[in-house]
Amino acid sequence: MNFAKMYLLGALVAVPAMMHAQEHLKSLDVKSIDNNTPASKDFYMHVNKGWMDANPLTPEHARYGKFNILSDSSDNRVRRIVMNLSKTNPQKGTNAYKIASLYEAAMDSVRRNKLGAEPIKADLAKIENARPEEMEDLFIWMHKNYGSPLMGAGPMEDLANSQVYAMYVSGGGLTLGDRDYYLLNDKRNKEVRDAYEKLIEKQMVNAGYSKKDAKRIVKNVMKIETLLADSTWTREESRNIPAMYNPRSIAQLKEMYPAFPWDRFFIETMGIETPDQVIVTNINTIKQGNDLYNSLTDREKKDLYLWEYVSGAAPYLSDDFSDASFEFNKVMSGVQEQRPRWKRALGTTEGFLGEAIGELYVEQYFPQSSKDYMVNLVENLRNALGKHIIHLPWMSDDTKVQALKKLNAITVKIGYPDNWKDYSELTIDPSLSYWENVHNASMWAVNETLKKWGKPVDRTEWGMTPQTINAYYNPINNEIVFPAGILQAPFYDPEASDAENYGGIGVVIGHELTHGFDDQGCQFDAVGNMVNWWTPEDAQAFSTLTQGLVNQFSEVEVLPGLNANGQYTLGENIADQGGLRIARTAFLDSQKQKGVDVTSPTAKIDGFDPMQVFYMNFANLWGQNIRDEEIRSLTTGDVHSLGNNRVNVSLKNIEPFFEAFGIKEGDTMFRPASERVIIW
Repeated sequence: MNFAKMYLLGALVAVPAMMHAQEHLKSLDVKSIDNNTPASKDFYMHVNKGWMDANPLTPEHARYGKFNILSDSSDNRVRRIVMNLSKTNPQKGTNAYKIASLYEAAMDSVRRNKLGAEPIKADLAKIENARPEEMEDLFIWMHKNYGSPLMGAGPMEDLANSQVYAMYVSGGGLTLGDRDYYLLNDKRNKEVRDAYEKLIEKQMVNAGYSKKDAKRIVKNVMKIETLLADSTWTREESRNIPAMYNPRSIAQLKEMYPAFPWDRFFIETMGIETPDQVIVTNINTIKQGNDLYNSLTDREKKDLYLWEYVSGAAPYLSDDFSDASFEFNKVMSGVQEQRPRWKRALGTTEGFLGEAIGELYVEQYFPQSSKDYMVNLVENLRNALGKHIIHLPWMSDDTKVQALKKLNAITVKIGYPDNWKDYSELTIDPSLSYWENVHNASMWAVNETLKKWGKPVDRTEWGMTPQTINAYYNPINNEIVFPAGILQAPFYDPEASDAENYGGIGVVIGHELTHGFDDQGCQFDAVGNMVNWWTPEDAQAFSTLTQGLVNQFSEVEVLPGLNANGQYTLGENIADQGGLRIARTAFLDSQKQKGVDVTSPTAKIDGFDPMQVFYMNFANLWGQNIRDEEIRSLTTGDVHSLGNNRVNVSLKNIEPFFEAFGIKEGDTMFRPASERVIIW
């Protein structure tokens, strides 16, 4: 379990110094506007339909939008970097050598197909041949090397004292991710379960098991994972961060869950002395794991371990394994064609050596001018949010003081880390199989996390690589982070107007800033500690407002019979709306400082008023085509609303948007003042 990223909030989903001419992406393209769909009827389609018609889904994609365009651009850049490294014959042991070697191993399908399941046979035999008296040893071995069956643990910043690490203990994960896939009996969830069972059977046959044995493994895995799902929180419950913070002494932990060999677990899997205290997250799920550890037969445990091992290794074995995984993915997302092998190979290489690649990426594609622009933009947005907080009618003066204190303390990271990750102890050996190299890299990553235990928290660390097309807010560090990758059009373009840039990256900055004050971020103070700094009256007022936003999104039918989940997506919806309002204020302030009258006819951009362009580029960010299967999957498992709802539902609360486009009562995009929700 990746405890280090448990509480990263707000992930969304620059003109380079040496950019190829064809790669210069543009912000808003007025040719994409569909005048047959009035802005007053469906603003999302008004802005994006032209682009959507011109960019139909290809078999490779379950959805395709502006993020995908940026991702493709980033992938092509990274591919050139990696391919060029291979041509330089890098010295063994260097980062360049490791990057080139891992990528080449990932691309060598001939070798992988020749090996088949051979790289995993010895480990599968170890699991199969374990004697009854060796089952505890097997449990420890699995946790040390290959997974977290029935429970997991690891160090992460202490939510109550973000300067130090705490040891967190959590329940075992569900392969399908969400409990509903196991527990609900509607058509869609049955379809997913059937596909999952076929996946398990096929992969175990690929691993060398008979169909009879594979079917037994399917039965036992489904039994165990369904029981774990029954004790797992719902999506809505999983947003309750304080409920995940349950300090217990080691004596209490052993009393609560006596089946697990706790001392051996900490000493042998982590290489540390048993801690005096741990933080228990989902109490009931760990109890279910404890009870299963006591009650399952050795055969059932082995089958669970076999599947956890094979499912983790499958992407790095022969095409038989990846083809089976793709067949399952077709059911989950509706995608019709696998991503090209080179994209999958890049994904693995970046997954383990992302910052080493990122260091090369920013040298070529991220000029200082982009960083300077962002620094100024962030401060403009910070000042704008401060103005909004001061004038909030629902927040008391005492809480405003604390809110401003937190706002002013937010750390901003732009482009790339100040200190690059050290990969000197990571070994990539071309003589080993792809799976062996991936496993060794995984063990290195785990050990890097375990090294943090007992040391001060490193607040310079990044949770994303520089080339990532995304951004995030981390409440434990009280920081917002904008990798170089997202600082391109349509988010940011130095050749675009301020209206486009504020409607793009400006809204993103505002989005991330307000994550510090959404329904989860507001539970952390200026230094990142989980502290309640709200008066009871303010907390109630905030809850009332946010419930209105929950209702607005939950009433949207995304597919026949399927509504959006406004509670699960609440944090992102708060941030979207807050980002829009704050970015508008910052944009108007910036134009005033420049002496620009945005209402003047001379300020028009391609015939549009600047405020129209501001809102149009915001809508432009989220334009995408998407398959129904992916809509269902995202509605089940994604904390973000679908793109069209991020635009239309959010904008229906914003009076200046109505003014910009002459939207009036009776129009589809209009919402009466009494029904609008204004939080920030």
